[in-house]
Amino acid sequence: MKAGSPATPRWRYLSVCCVLIGLAGVLMGRLVMLQVTEEGQGAGFLREQGAMRTVRTAEIPVYRGLIEDRHGTPLAISSPVVSLWANPQQLKDSPRLAELSALLGVDAAELKDKLALYGNKHFMYLARHQAPDFARQILQEAFPGVRGERAYRRYYPAGEVTAQVLGLTNVDGEGIAGIELAFEQWLQGIPGKKRFIKDLHGEAVRDFGLITKPRPGKALSLSLDLRLQYVQHRELQRAMKETGAVAGSAITVDAWTGEILAVSNYPVFNPNNREAFDYGAARNRALTDVYEPGSTIKTLTLIAALESGKFTIDSLVDTAPGRIRVGGKVLHDPRNYGEISVSKIIEKSSQVGVTKLAQDRRA
Repeated sequence: MKAGSPATPRWRYLSVCCVLIGLAGVLMGRLVMLQVTEEGQGAGFLREQGAMRTVRTAEIPVYRGLIEDRHGTPLAISSPVVSLWANPQQLKDSPRLAELSALLGVDAAELKDKLALYGNKHFMYLARHQAPDFARQILQEAFPGVRGERAYRRYYPAGEVTAQVLGLTNVDGEGIAGIELAFEQWLQGIPGKKRFIKDLHGEAVRDFGLITKPRPGKALSLSLDLRLQYVQHRELQRAMKETGAVAGSAITVDAWTGEILAVSNYPVFNPNNREAFDYGAARNRALTDVYEPGSTIKTLTLIAALESGKFTIDSLVDTAPGRIRVGGKVLHDPRNYGEISVSKIIEKSSQVGVTKLAQDRRA
């Protein structure tokens, strides 16, 4: 202190010290409140705000249940795929759009228009259900905002041979026809959920919690025999070409158990290729089309007669004079077969013979 200068009052010095100590106390109190207490904008509030900015919930995909034939041969499986998506706000101004569109095999102008349409959103699919190798090539290029998510796509090893009976799933893996739809609750899995921390670029940094455990779909075994299905499919195709028919169906049933061994339809389609999908060909005509059974019902009458024990295949039935009246209707044979055996009744498809078998009280 220079000589002659007035001395600083002691009260002023003490006041400044008290103010500084008070500010330090307020700061320490605020830190304690933020780090320790749960009330107000305390530690709980900070954790909540931090989680809102960094913690995300992701779905864990699960595969759909396997469908197999009576011998355990796979008829429908779920193969792993990758769906490519992008954040339009990060990708739309990228100078590498032309390069990305070339790799995706889409028109660059079309990609730009789509990005402009989704410009105010944070999610847009680029290509769904791509082969993992193809998706890996895209992701390795590190295009801004482009990412991939794992999923499963239905694949049918037998292709068109079992197409109509197995049915189809949609792009989200839900059954929409055939066995896939009828057993949807059995085949569908329940995706799991997990929490993860993301960085500023939206990339997952670390998983830190499983919310729901994934539950894959359950396997389904059918009475179909794929070997017989192939043979029946081939023979039906041959018959369609020989007759020039527009459509046809064939069903093979185990006579002892009633199990369905094969179901074939024509025309056919490839369920693994949806680009040229024909809804008419996807219909299971054997189950949906309405038609009169005609003479096929005669075999059931014959079986009932044989099982009664009153007839054998050599038993004789008089079909003369080639016609018979049932109520107000007269049934005719092509000609008068006279007295013929039960086996001949089926061979000739005799309406008179089958009617007499049905009316015979001994049966």
